[in-house]
Amino acid sequence: MTGDPPSSPAPRRALRADVLAGLAVAGLMLPEAVAYAGIAGLPAGHAILAGIVGCLIYAMAGQSRFAVLSPTSSSAAILAAALAVIPAGIGVRSLFTAITVAMAGGVFLLGWLLRLGGLTSFISHPVLRGFSFGLAITIVIKQLPVLTGVAAPGANVFEIAWEVLAGMPQWHWASVAVGLIALAALLGLRWTSRLPAALLVLVAGIAAAHLLDLPAHGVAPVGRIVFEFAMPSFSGLSSETVFALAQFAFPLALILLAESWRTTRALALHHGDTLRADRELRALGLANLGSALVQGMPVGAGLSATSANETAGAQTRLAGAAAAIALGALVLFAMPLVAQLPQPVLAAVVVAALTHALDPRPLARLWHLDRDKYIALAAVAGVLVLGVLNGMLCAILLSLAALIQRFSSSTVLRLGQLAGGHDYVDLARHAEARAPAGIGIWRPAAPLFFANAEPLLERIAREARGTPQLHAMVVSLEESVDLDSTALDALLAFDRQMNGLSFAPHYARVHDRIRDLLQASGAHALIGRSYYSVSDAVAACSEERRCTSPNPSSTP
Repeated sequence: MTGDPPSSPAPRRALRADVLAGLAVAGLMLPEAVAYAGIAGLPAGHAILAGIVGCLIYAMAGQSRFAVLSPTSSSAAILAAALAVIPAGIGVRSLFTAITVAMAGGVFLLGWLLRLGGLTSFISHPVLRGFSFGLAITIVIKQLPVLTGVAAPGANVFEIAWEVLAGMPQWHWASVAVGLIALAALLGLRWTSRLPAALLVLVAGIAAAHLLDLPAHGVAPVGRIVFEFAMPSFSGLSSETVFALAQFAFPLALILLAESWRTTRALALHHGDTLRADRELRALGLANLGSALVQGMPVGAGLSATSANETAGAQTRLAGAAAAIALGALVLFAMPLVAQLPQPVLAAVVVAALTHALDPRPLARLWHLDRDKYIALAAVAGVLVLGVLNGMLCAILLSLAALIQRFSSSTVLRLGQLAGGHDYVDLARHAEARAPAGIGIWRPAAPLFFANAEPLLERIAREARGTPQLHAMVVSLEESVDLDSTALDALLAFDRQMNGLSFAPHYARVHDRIRDLLQASGAHALIGRSYYSVSDAVAACSEERRCTSPNPSSTP
């Protein structure tokens, strides 16, 4: 992980820092694993083993020195939605979990083989923030029955919240007090020191349960964590079941990729590190396949554990491996003690881990920018109303619909020259700009594609016909790097139409890919009137004799 000799002081200091960071992160991974397994409806062992395997594999295959690959709240919620489609016993659920996680790992590896690192940007930030905000609200509400000791078997978050509030006279106030004290300690330690808050609260919760005899006061303990994994039986597995689970594999991989890349890339940029998206795809794929082999849950670089690793001073990827080893040691030697951990403390750990997602400032910033605010709100509402998976898919579809609507309803700019130089800008925004005499210059304000090419070019033609004393015209294709076949046909039809009106449009800022497309379509005359700059196109118009012919529409 470093180029220094093994005996040099720097590697020894880095190793010591990595070991200490691993110990701190393991203290967070254990309660989070238990809690996220509960979200998915699985025994805690499935999440713990997933965290151990995920960290070890990423240490060998990944690139970020801070990433901690373990179960995350969002992936646990999507896995729960997948398992809910096919109700079954714990043994069969374990098999279904392994199949779903293996397919998600396969999606990552396929993306790596096809060099689809660009998928990291498939989910826009407003969608991801809205999804995270709505998911955080969902998970926090689902922790309320644990914190209050009131059964709330509602089908959705609104029913659960109502049942908890309606049952307030039956709240178990000792559980409420334990949970609130643990939450206050977690947040206080996080904001005031570099101490491993989750580990300290974990130890304090176990000590309080023993010293104050909390179970005798009705505060429920976590109980024994089971690591019993039966060999899977595929005899009852049908193609319909596999297909039903496969529908969740891509959304699961997509949300893991989006949150993992956002977390690791932000830390890499902050510390000047380098990350390659394709390598991260491979690491995520291998880690999830490894987790599937031990019937573990899906793993990704969640914000809470990865940020805790950075805060604890991790220097290399050995910190993640140290966290895996420390977590394994806790499993081997401290499980009887962990069994005494009060459940409200565990719920407090989950709530504290989600405080970053409950921060409203990223959503408020969208209002300040007046961009994508409704997309983010749709993502929040979608998760709360439609559930985790349908809410995410709904938000993505709305995001794509908004993008298409924005491009398809774009306007056309009329350009003018700034102070006799080479710059051509929007006449409506720059009063000092001047249009060249007898030459009209237009630029579509969005890339041309199937939904907007025809109306935008028709608008240019209409404005050209209605402009008096116009002798020549230039169309800047600056915004269009490439054209689909529909946009190409619209451009060729526009060119024929304007030629029929005694115009021979000149085209500026024509990219090479569009030139290749025009060449393939046989539009050689159009290529001859294509230029790399607006000033060159204007100069060509001025030099050609036919560009001085009067505008037919302006003559009686």
